[in-house]
Amino acid sequence: MKLIIREAKIIDTKSPFHNQTVDILIADGFIKKIGSKLANPDQFEEITQDNLHISQGWFDSSVSLGEPGFEDRETIANGLKVAAKSGFTGIALQPNSFPVIDNQSQVLFVKNKALQSATELFPIGALTKGSEGKDMAELFDMKNAGAVAFGDYNKSQANANMLKIALQYVQDFDGLVIAYPQDEMLKGHGVVNEGIVSTRLGLKGIPNLAEELQIARNLFLLEYTGGKLHIPTISTAKSVALISEAKAKGLAVTCSVSVHHLVLTDEKLEQFDTRYKVTPPLRTETDRKALLEGVNNGTIDMITSDHNPIDIEHKKMEFDAAKDGTIGLESAFAALMTVLPLETVINKLTAGKNIFKIESNTIQEGSKANLSLFNPEGEVVFTKKSIVSKSLNSAFLGLTLKGKAYGIINQEQIILA
Repeated sequence: MKLIIREAKIIDTKSPFHNQTVDILIADGFIKKIGSKLANPDQFEEITQDNLHISQGWFDSSVSLGEPGFEDRETIANGLKVAAKSGFTGIALQPNSFPVIDNQSQVLFVKNKALQSATELFPIGALTKGSEGKDMAELFDMKNAGAVAFGDYNKSQANANMLKIALQYVQDFDGLVIAYPQDEMLKGHGVVNEGIVSTRLGLKGIPNLAEELQIARNLFLLEYTGGKLHIPTISTAKSVALISEAKAKGLAVTCSVSVHHLVLTDEKLEQFDTRYKVTPPLRTETDRKALLEGVNNGTIDMITSDHNPIDIEHKKMEFDAAKDGTIGLESAFAALMTVLPLETVINKLTAGKNIFKIESNTIQEGSKANLSLFNPEGEVVFTKKSIVSKSLNSAFLGLTLKGKAYGIINQEQIILA
């Protein structure tokens, strides 16, 4: 692959070319030259786009693709194409499949499925066998096979001793434990945020306390054991405060927030539309503003699409019975641009690489070409035509978003939307 990217504004605070509009010469997977109006005597392919901006490749820390077992929702091959066209050069694949990714062979299976893709796939191994919360899975074997972290997708660990042992065990190989925060007893049969909206609609609510109590417990365990803990998709103001306090103590804790929790609130539930049924549930405007503040002040380390394709049979049904989840890769960047400044968006879409120990490449001569291409300007209504995923369960359908992901350059491939 040999090409020249023309007139691209670099957004990379670690790059000497940050905020400069330049040409970039790429050959054999590496950035060979950066400068103004580069000559092209060898007739290399040239890439030009309106208002082209470029950054280090984006990484999504929580993506479900269905395969193996739920290929009707999404396959790995198509899911990685979706990610590439959405601007992501890497994704962490959740063990949200059947069978669950809880052993070495399953890790190798999904990695092999992704070998030829421009977007790299980094498996998250299940923390417990079958994600059932009973027996610890083969963590060390999965680490050796390529798993970057360990957690049971959207399932909290009720057994505090199990989480304690896991946090102690992974320290031998510097592993990362992911602990989804939700007390199942407090959640009960709740399906939406507990508050004014749930009362008005007659839907059973999930109190903020269900998340916050679990986070507090898990942070106490982390303080006792040491190790590294990642808390995914937090959704309440108190959760931000608890994690901020833990970081001030020096605990090795990181956290993420989903795009939809930064943009939407439980007011969207007025029409009982199951596209807005997610876990954790959409919260109040107060919580949304606190999450944005947590992103801006650094308490929240990264933003995820929490992309979770659900087949129509499990969404087009009564609200209480419908499955939780929304797709989010295609809308992630443009949705974030409606609520956050550009540099913050790029920082939070790339920060996960350091936490998950994935190679990060500053945009400079000699670096690997791992790049996301995008336009941060212009409004567009997100419609079904914007969706590349097999499933259409997007919470952003019909909303006016800002900007556009053009695609990626990675693994010596160019993928454009």
